[in-house]
Parts: sequence; C-alpha cells; structure tokens
Amino acid sequence: RAKEIKTKLGTLIQKHDSAIDFIIPYPEKPEKPPKAQKPSPEEAVQWRDSLEKLLQNPYGLASFLTFLRSEFSEENAEFWVACEDYKKTKSPVKMAEKAKKIYEEFIQTEAPKEVNIDHFTKAVTMKNLVEPSPASFDMAQKRIFALMEKDSLPRFVRSEFYQELIK
Repeated sequence: RAKEIKTKLGTLIQKHDSAIDFIIPYPEKPEKPPKAQKPSPEEAVQWRDSLEKLLQNPYGLASFLTFLRSEFSEENAEFWVACEDYKKTKSPVKMAEKAKKIYEEFIQTEAPKEVNIDHFTKAVTMKNLVEPSPASFDMAQKRIFALMEKDSLPRFVRSEFYQELIK
C-alpha cells in the first residue's frame, strides 16, 4: 500500500516538472498606461459649462467616473464611454459583439447597469441593433448625455473633489 502511494506521488511530481515547459513567460511588470495629467484650475473651470470638454479630458472623465461611483450612479457615464468605444470599431464582427454586450449590460430590461431611457429610445435602439452600425446607439447616447448634463454634471461641480481641482 505504501509503495503504491509512493509510485503515485512520484508520477505526480514528474508530471508537475514537465508542466513547467508549458509556462508562458510574461514581462516582469505589465506596462502601465500613462497617467492622465491633472488639468490646470482654468481648464477644470471650463468643465462647469461643458460636459463634452469634461468627458474628452482623460483626467476629467476619470474624476467624473470616480465621483459617480461614490454616488452609485456611474452607469450613465460608463454607457457613454462604451458607446464612444463602440463607434471606433471597424470590424463588423467586433461591432456586433460589442453591440450585444452594450445592450445586455446597459439597455435590456433588468440589465446589470441599466440606463434610464424612455421606451421609444429603447425601441429605436433595439431596431438599430438588427444591423449594427456606428450610429446604432446614437439616440440613446444623446439622451444619456443630456441626462448627465442636466443632473450629474451639476452635482459633480458642487462636489468637494471638483472644488479642489479649481483652487
């Protein structure tokens, strides 16, 4: 019995050693993306009046998302970012995959991060997804942008974090 266990252990150890040949080498440290540069107070002040400028600035977008997460309301900004990424997609196959993912994550009823869009906009978006194109989410994205501009941006501008940026 002991000899049998020893033989089995020996086999396992040998298999383990040969498995080392299949390990894929990775670089020591993954490369970090360059950090977004903190804006000047003058630049940050412009965000008060322009959600577009805020979202186009990497630091502004990151700050806005962080603020929205602190309020548990980041789904609108994440949807907007997903739509921007989607519009840059060239491959029809990738576009269809991304469209499905965006639909399942943000549009469908009971989606994990369902955005608040009206029934008509949801119906138009679903119709657009039959044949995905770069404009498939345009109507929904514009509605969400308007919602963020009217609701989320004023709250962000009043936040302590934003106030520190403009000092």
